[in-house]
Amino acid sequence: MSNDTPIQYGEVTATYFWDDGSGINGDTGAPASGEPMQEGLFSSPSWPLGTEGYIVYEGQEYEFFIGDRGPGEPSHDCDVLLDIDGKTFAKMMGTDFDETSLTVGGGNGHAEVEYYITEWGDGAGTEGAPHPFMQEGNSCEDAVSPIPEQAQASEEEASEDTSEDEEATAEESEEPADDGSDEQAAQEEEGSEDAAPAEESDDGGVSAGTAANDISGAELTGADSGMLSGTGLLTLALVPAILVAVLFVWSRRAAGAHAGAADDGGRGLMAESNGRHSLGSLLDRLRGRK
Repeated sequence: MSNDTPIQYGEVTATYFWDDGSGINGDTGAPASGEPMQEGLFSSPSWPLGTEGYIVYEGQEYEFFIGDRGPGEPSHDCDVLLDIDGKTFAKMMGTDFDETSLTVGGGNGHAEVEYYITEWGDGAGTEGAPHPFMQEGNSCEDAVSPIPEQAQASEEEASEDTSEDEEATAEESEEPADDGSDEQAAQEEEGSEDAAPAEESDDGGVSAGTAANDISGAELTGADSGMLSGTGLLTLALVPAILVAVLFVWSRRAAGAHAGAADDGGRGLMAESNGRHSLGSLLDRLRGRK
């Protein structure tokens, strides 16, 4: 409340009260505003109920709102124009408030205070200079003074500081929070680039996927070539063996021819073969059957 700009200032004599309806010490009943008696509830003989402000006593500020009417007779000569609740008054005096007797222990029951009104209430009462209780035509003009420049400056500075804080808070709220999502997204993008197969480049380069396929094809081709090469080598190895076998047969056939002499039929040397050479014998038999 003390950060609000004052709209009225003055100096008055104040006393204290505590009207909770107990009837103690001339208690006249519950506060006129309907609010329960409490710390910070002050009484004025004329200001509207609900009026807000603060008082200054020995350099200390105490906030208040007007919730009751008073003082009564002490206000008739504009002597006492503000009643302060007993708990606040005790704090001002540096003493205790007696909850049983509803009194402030020790010290003076009156105090000279400065008051600052920051907002007029919407309840019953009259704005401006206070007037004695039940005496609306008798205004206490001396209770109102120009607002000190120091108070106005301090209130304006406080208002500017509050505005700057609000603007700074708004700017901070507009800035996106750095929750690491950008860094995570960059890492994910980098990972996807590493994992994705590269396409063929414009300069004839081969992608990673294509290179892998080429390697696989080369391995398969190499394997097939190896198999084919092995078959060719086997074939080449067998050809001499076959030739040797043929020559061996023919040589055996020629050797068998020396076993017998030529017969009378003119069949040559093979006629006297003893049959141990199967190929010669077969030829002789075929010739003999003709």
